Amino acid sequence: MTTFKAIRIDKGESGTTAAYVDFPEAELMEGDVTVRISHSTINYKDGLAITGKSPVVRRFPMIPGIDFAGVVESSSHAGFKPGDAVVLNGWGVGETHLGGLAQKARLKGDWLVPLPKGLSAAQAMAIGTAGYTAMLAVLALEGQGLSPAAGPVLVTGAAGGVGSVAIALLKHAGWHVIASTGRPEEEAYLRALGADEIIPRQELSAPGRPLGKERWAAAVDSVGSHTLANVLAQTRYNGAVAACGLAQGMDLPASVAPFILRGVSLLGIDSVMCPKPRRLAAWARLSVDLDAAKLASITQTVPFDQAIEAAHSILEGKIRGRVVVEIP
Repeated sequence: MTTFKAIRIDKGESGTTAAYVDFPEAELMEGDVTVRISHSTINYKDGLAITGKSPVVRRFPMIPGIDFAGVVESSSHAGFKPGDAVVLNGWGVGETHLGGLAQKARLKGDWLVPLPKGLSAAQAMAIGTAGYTAMLAVLALEGQGLSPAAGPVLVTGAAGGVGSVAIALLKHAGWHVIASTGRPEEEAYLRALGADEIIPRQELSAPGRPLGKERWAAAVDSVGSHTLANVLAQTRYNGAVAACGLAQGMDLPASVAPFILRGVSLLGIDSVMCPKPRRLAAWARLSVDLDAAKLASITQTVPFDQAIEAAHSILEGKIRGRVVVEIP
């Protein structure tokens, strides 16, 4: 029986377990494209799936990994042929469909996008869902008519994957960037990415007032809960907040005051089921707007046999920026 290397998550009476296995190719799920994977990555969601700390996985057994880059091995899809370099983000891969922390994947060709010109597979995974989500957030703010002339922009969870890329993208676009982080030791790192100011996470993470002093015109929030509520309460008139994460929690203990008294907009960012035209637009901008040197500075690369360890580290707050996994 033909097999390939993969991380496999199984569920038993005592919970879920993740292990490196030889996975039977015959057990791959249905799809019209098979990809030989060269690189994947560890996102916060992958950390939740591998450690079992949140019910991210909804099918067992599961191969985790919501991102991958590789080369088409076989295809009956009209848009792809063997040898094409491709990227995958989202669509339930790694949750309901076998994912990218493996040597192979089979899936619908409609879920894939071509690897953008000017990016290597490793760079695409250094961007990954985190960076692609950050770009979607920037596009959403621009879609509201916001620009650097409106005032500063805040980025929460600044040392994480989404935050790191968002800072670099926003600075490239000319914004004055305020970075919120719970890791003061990362100030030099954040300033190198483009942060103009650093504020401690504690300023935003506790219960706050319905309305506060107007401090920023826009924000990218990957934290949720009290942090997002406070970000909204301190957003300037006619400003907007792009929300894309829940590191602090899924709740939103806020009031309607910012919306009805200051005309603030809350923009939801979904990277998983995002329509393909918007995906292509985001990746096209990333290939141009994201400085390769800055991308390299926020990226660490680990071999496949250290991916499970990295998943634990990302939940423990021990990782900044992005983690690329090299698939043997």
